[in-house]
Amino acid sequence: MSSYQVIARKYRPQRFADVVGQEHVTQTLSHAIETGRIAHAYLFCGPRGTGKTTVARIFAKCLNATGGPKVDFAEDDPKPIEIAEGRSLDVLEIDGASNRGIDEIRELRETVKYAPASSKFKIYIIDEVHMLTKEAFNALLKTLEEPPAHVKFMFATTEPEKVLPTILSRCQRFDLRRIPIKLIVNHLREIAGKEGVTIDEPALHAIARGADGGMRDAESALDQLISFCGQAIVEPDVLSMFGLTSQSQLLSLTEGLLKGDVPLVLGELHELARHGKDLGKFLGDLLQHLRNLLVFQISKGDTRLLEVSEAEAATLAMQAALVSTEGLTRVMETLTQTESNLRDAASKKIFIEISLIKAMEARNAVSLDAVLKRLNELRGDAGSPSVSSPQLASARAPVAAAALAPKPAVASAPAPVRPTQVTAAPVRASAGDVDLAALWPNLIDAIGRASPFARSYFIEAHPVSFVKNVFTIGFDPEFADHIGMVDNSKNHALIMTKLAELGIHGAQVKIVKAERPQDCAVAASVMPEPVQSNAGRAATGDASQREVFHQPAPAPAPAASKPAAPAPAPAPKPVQLDHAEFKNDPLIKKALEIFKGRIVEVRG
Repeated sequence: MSSYQVIARKYRPQRFADVVGQEHVTQTLSHAIETGRIAHAYLFCGPRGTGKTTVARIFAKCLNATGGPKVDFAEDDPKPIEIAEGRSLDVLEIDGASNRGIDEIRELRETVKYAPASSKFKIYIIDEVHMLTKEAFNALLKTLEEPPAHVKFMFATTEPEKVLPTILSRCQRFDLRRIPIKLIVNHLREIAGKEGVTIDEPALHAIARGADGGMRDAESALDQLISFCGQAIVEPDVLSMFGLTSQSQLLSLTEGLLKGDVPLVLGELHELARHGKDLGKFLGDLLQHLRNLLVFQISKGDTRLLEVSEAEAATLAMQAALVSTEGLTRVMETLTQTESNLRDAASKKIFIEISLIKAMEARNAVSLDAVLKRLNELRGDAGSPSVSSPQLASARAPVAAAALAPKPAVASAPAPVRPTQVTAAPVRASAGDVDLAALWPNLIDAIGRASPFARSYFIEAHPVSFVKNVFTIGFDPEFADHIGMVDNSKNHALIMTKLAELGIHGAQVKIVKAERPQDCAVAASVMPEPVQSNAGRAATGDASQREVFHQPAPAPAPAASKPAAPAPAPAPKPVQLDHAEFKNDPLIKKALEIFKGRIVEVRG
């Protein structure tokens, strides 16, 4: 009985026209042969099973064909047949993993000087070349750069980043791509026909999906299925053997996910786990389908960017109407994070269940930007009452300075909250009649709307004086290092603009180091929170008001010239802040977790 040959070897491409999905490589090499522009070293990169070594071997056939180099060599040409069967003395295939040391490379350097036995070129094909040691690479450098005219090098690797740059610079590099599902399906259908095997379309697509762009993996899977199923293969056979999820189950679960149908989603996942499906592979397939759905939405239904069948395209069109692009992006972010952490999970099923529930919640979440925009719109519609300085001064509270990562945060839609909006009418006064206590909080608020970055510094400052149309702003010696950050023309122009909006035109700005008066509080704008623990309230004070500077009112003027200003409110009693209690407050911890932040300093 003749020895059996596996499908991957039996149907291995023998010439460039047979290679599937790598036309950008085969056409370039064909043109190089036709024009005589043949380099001395080539590097073929790409995922496993995409044809790196196959292309190198076909290229060697073309170079050493009788009467060559030529692309269209004869079927019965003995030279290509020798190379295909591994009998050629002039084409040496070397395994880089087994011959990775400097001694093997030194031996190679000694043999390259000898002329080929019977062919035009002596060709060295080194597979997995990235496995060579650094010393071996260095020993190869000189020979690789200036080899004898009769020597050609062809390297193949799945990890080109591990190849020394000095080697890469001496080679012509070709990157082979993952083969599209459609091309794999067509090739498998052709092989099945030659083998006399009946296989349905869903089964072909399941094999192609599981191959992940590798033709060799797909051919090996088909070979195994023929041994398992005989001459008739259907989709359940493929799913059962390789632990894959059926397309119908995947689409059903996705629909439930987008509709927020928790029982359906958990039920489908339970069925997958009960039948022994690979949950990691399922999660990857789900993310791939959601990616297709996202591209379908963004491209407005252009399926040319997708590798899907007509039935899948119709499903995408239906599911695209179930979720917004923003919601779908949030779902994918949640599941992508799950995929990266799945390896460390003690129970994959429970971990994925929790993640799917979180993804359904994230689907309808509202971004903080949208919430703030809506609150600003409500403030504009409803108007804001003017609050006097004494009232605002009573809102003094500790401030936690937190360094937050710039990553956009996503929050579930909160229950409607009506914050107390605190604004004040524009200050209309001459240079000699400016109430700094009333002006400063409005100025800080205006700066914050234009530049939150600038506001984060000026919130530590205090007004010193307004004399001869020069507005002097002071930083306490504790924050003197802020002066270098804010004392520039850009911030001066910003403050002058905001002063003009508040009714003070043509003012100049001066920033100095000056001690803060004892009765001067830190200005801060604090958004209210719907729910807050006792510890949180003790730490943040009354968050529905804004903190402001409070200074004593100016001395009363004569009754005939100016009415007396109201007496300032008594300074509020300082809040006794327990730093440990503040840092351990559940709401503070939750905020740090959501915003990926850390507490840098707590002041009270």
